Amino acid sequence: MEFRDLIQKRYSVRNYKSEPIEDEKLQIILEAARLAPTAHNKQPFQLLVIKTHGKEEELKRIYPAEFFSKAPLIICACALPEEGWIRNDGKNYTEVDTTIAMDYLILAATNLGLGTCWIARFNLKAAREILNIPENVLPLIFSPLGYPNDEPRLKQRKRIDELVRYEKW
Repeated sequence: MEFRDLIQKRYSVRNYKSEPIEDEKLQIILEAARLAPTAHNKQPFQLLVIKTHGKEEELKRIYPAEFFSKAPLIICACALPEEGWIRNDGKNYTEVDTTIAMDYLILAATNLGLGTCWIARFNLKAAREILNIPENVLPLIFSPLGYPNDEPRLKQRKRIDELVRYEKW
């Protein structure tokens, strides 16, 4: 698929089929995240792959929407701040790097006919407790992963002239 078609096709899926994801597709998706660029090539993230079957009720404590735990898998992208590259002004790029990896994962999933939904608004305390995430690790982004059982909605985006400046502010 052409890249432009891919980014236009990607949407936030909020209804999933219960059909399992083939392991070879999952490995391609995870490999895409592994190959994502990171500052100084530090790769300061870990991905948790969570099978939802039988865990639906506890996963709803992390994010209560029905679609979240209906997908066969959930991916949690976790930032490892102690491993990130730090710019000379003290800015730690771990969250940026983790976000880029998750974006690569999401685009790879779309390319394979799978759906995702970027979720940043979740119960951090429940996520740590349920997934046994240590305090020095930051669960940053969740996404269900599965075959879509809905159709994309119309995307509302700003015009390009509202987002881009040339040469100077």
